[in-house]
Amino acid sequence: MAQYVFGSGIIYGTPLSDAGGAAVTTPTPLQFGELQEGSVEISFDNKPLYGNKQFPVAVGRTKGTISGKSKAARINGGLFNSLFFGQTLTSGILSINNDIAGSVVPTAPGPYTITPTVPGSGTWAENLGVRDAAGLAMTRVSNSPAVGQYSVSAGVYTFAAADAGAKVYIDFQYTATSSSAVKSTVTNQLMGYAPQFQADLYFPFQGKALVLTLHACIGSKLSFSGKNDDYMIPEFDFQGFANAAGDVLTWATTDR
Repeated sequence: MAQYVFGSGIIYGTPLSDAGGAAVTTPTPLQFGELQEGSVEISFDNKPLYGNKQFPVAVGRTKGTISGKSKAARINGGLFNSLFFGQTLTSGILSINNDIAGSVVPTAPGPYTITPTVPGSGTWAENLGVRDAAGLAMTRVSNSPAVGQYSVSAGVYTFAAADAGAKVYIDFQYTATSSSAVKSTVTNQLMGYAPQFQADLYFPFQGKALVLTLHACIGSKLSFSGKNDDYMIPEFDFQGFANAAGDVLTWATTDR
């Protein structure tokens, strides 16, 4: 039976070095979870030689490129960091509290303050705005707020006495400890530095398989695009090149 390929296949990324060029001594291969699309494209520039006629008499192959593309639905912080950023990954939550239920400004005699409860026993980190009952943004001031205004310090929100009893919606960023969540702050690196990894693509169908191994790669694009009525499918593009042994690509098919 002839060999065909159906579906998106499976992609594995094995980190080889971090953003500073340090080798990963015990690499952990990572699978691109819930893969929707996986592809490799190989292309070359050709240099034709012309005489006095319309078509070339010889064509020489010059520069080549090999690139990969994936669209995988599973959000994996370890994969993003190991294969694309290559920087310091730490445990902990960095999240946003988007207030849906709302809070009510205390009535007289005050104080007219609200200290919102931080989820997960976390720590308030940054103000992201206050909205009134109509959903309109209230104005932040440094102190002594008037009607329609507020001030905030260390997670304590202060309102005007004229707003006593009013419903408000408070949004803020917070941090918390976690044994599973991860976060990272990407710092500015010197040009030319990027984490390197090996990419293995596996396309099985009907007991046969197409296998592609790109021996050295660096990421070229990582995009996050949310939709109102659909899942986010992060897109990760990467570029292949020759490793220290001069190997670029190994490929294998079940059929000749």
